[in-house]
Amino acid sequence: MSSFHPTRREFIHVIAGGAGLVGLLYYVQREQTMVTLYTFGDSILDCARYNEFGVHPGQLLVRNDDHLFPEFHGQDLESRGTARLEHRARDGATITGLRSQAQGLHIEGQAIALITIGGNDLLRGLIHDAGEGIAVFANALDEFVQQLPIRPVLLGNVYDPTFGDDRRNFLGVDPTVGRTNLQRVNTVIGKVANRYGHLVDLHAHFLAGDPSWFTATIEPSLRGASEVRRAFLPYIVGKV
Repeated sequence: MSSFHPTRREFIHVIAGGAGLVGLLYYVQREQTMVTLYTFGDSILDCARYNEFGVHPGQLLVRNDDHLFPEFHGQDLESRGTARLEHRARDGATITGLRSQAQGLHIEGQAIALITIGGNDLLRGLIHDAGEGIAVFANALDEFVQQLPIRPVLLGNVYDPTFGDDRRNFLGVDPTVGRTNLQRVNTVIGKVANRYGHLVDLHAHFLAGDPSWFTATIEPSLRGASEVRRAFLPYIVGKV
């Protein structure tokens, strides 16, 4: 059998064709690898009703609104491949509602979970907790995240809409007690995050903000929704 000795032109043609095939396969694989972003929790993630455009952070993380937020052009999941949002967070949710939000999960492909919880639990009693309330919260959060069939998990802690200014106290609770219990809840969230995923420090990020980030006293405004997105974004893009 005679040996095959390709010419230089033939060799370059084969290499170029192979590179094109590799590129095509990479493109097909990229398109077929769906990333699903799941949101669980409260109005920090479910705040669409608090702005006229019906925007919430999960939407912006999957597909930025370039008209509203041009600085985030290209900084979303869809800019990196095929992505979708499964929005399960609910305004007003407390720790006891997380389990129902996770019912019927069917995970396929790559998935990322976002969780924000604790703010409503504070408003409904934990802000002046002096007993086992925060310990009960801690156990329930740990159990939920442990059993959630999604990794990675990104947990956002609870921000302070008063920016640390006692003159903005709207709860009628001794600020020393209130801030102590806010810190206790955030410590719990941090420990669970470190155990199963990553902490997104919304508390620190929002302390550097201003009142335009809020509406209805405590809810994220349009700007606030984008700032929640800004805090989660580095952790999201680092996973795809």
